[in-house]
Amino acid sequence: MTLPEPIIRLAAKGDGVTASGRHIAGAVPRDMVDESGAITPGPHHIAPACRHFNTCGGCLLQHVDDAALTDFVRDRVVHAARGQGLEPGELLPVHLSPPHARRRAGLHGLRTAKGAVLGYREGGSHRVVDLAECPVLHPRLAALIPPLRRFVAAHGPKAMVGIDLTLADQGVEASISQFPLEGLGPTEAALDFARDQALARLSFDQGYGPETVWEPEPVTVTLAGVPVGLPPGAFLQATADAENRMVADAAEWFVGARIVVDLFAGLGTFAFGLRDGRKVLAVEAERAAHLACKAAGPRAGGTVLALHRDLFRSPLQPDELNRFDAVLLDPPRAGARAQVAEIAASTVSRVVYVSCNPSSWARDAAVLAGAGFKLSKLRPVGQFRWSTHVELVSLFER
Repeated sequence: MTLPEPIIRLAAKGDGVTASGRHIAGAVPRDMVDESGAITPGPHHIAPACRHFNTCGGCLLQHVDDAALTDFVRDRVVHAARGQGLEPGELLPVHLSPPHARRRAGLHGLRTAKGAVLGYREGGSHRVVDLAECPVLHPRLAALIPPLRRFVAAHGPKAMVGIDLTLADQGVEASISQFPLEGLGPTEAALDFARDQALARLSFDQGYGPETVWEPEPVTVTLAGVPVGLPPGAFLQATADAENRMVADAAEWFVGARIVVDLFAGLGTFAFGLRDGRKVLAVEAERAAHLACKAAGPRAGGTVLALHRDLFRSPLQPDELNRFDAVLLDPPRAGARAQVAEIAASTVSRVVYVSCNPSSWARDAAVLAGAGFKLSKLRPVGQFRWSTHVELVSLFER
């Protein structure tokens, strides 16, 4: 008879792993697992916060306490770095976003014979979990789930619709796709819904891009004290607390730098946060985000300038980068292979790299290391609480 084994860590997809390499779904570090796979819970195994856990595909780690969750986030980032032979000079404490902090959500709705279901997809399935609660969402977003369900039941098509919610300065923005809005009746119902729920904006995408039907005043999101126009569908950090943490790190690490460039700048999340005492060039390819950042520049005292440029097809070259005291980049999940190669070939001596993918970050970090950069500081970030999605902010110096 084989003795029970302890779980020693969590794998990248959230499974518990024993010293012998067995992967056990639902197990947590310091749980014990017998030969049949039965789990005896340990001190880090807790009751999930949501009744939909194990059905909803959104949260995989609600049964993990904060201590083990912190270890998971840290280990994902550190192992990615060490896989490329990198060791951080200073490993900063993990930042975990709290419950009820998520200010963005992508939901699905489907009209049924009995009404409608509205929520996230089940794990590994196209079926929708009809949400009764969601402990990751900001309360302003969670409060919209019942009225949205009623709206889909009354006016939705007999097909799946997508519903993206974002918390802006003026309230919640709702963008609904695959939802035909034809004729006076459905349009009036949509306007009534937006008015009754005090939405900041309501838009519908019927295959030609978002079309706004309700926006009492221009929708903005405040970034480091600067109101910036929020285009429909624009990228925004998932939680304000993680955004503030990463911006504060970058600002601290850029002390003494007078002219910096923010690559893959989006709306200017980091650019506006870095503007105090310096000038910032914000470079972004997505046109709507670039124009929003550009329009907000004068409200930041002219310290943030915006440049429209596709950094995948046309990365900044070494002679352009050499004009700056420091570089910040926050690329998409694929990383920034071409741009990092140009940074490595430049004379820039300070780089802050923000990433939502430790694997692509580590690949790019190895290129910087090959050019003489040292990984001076590294902070793992668990912005998507209870998920296996891990982020980070890092400082490279040479």
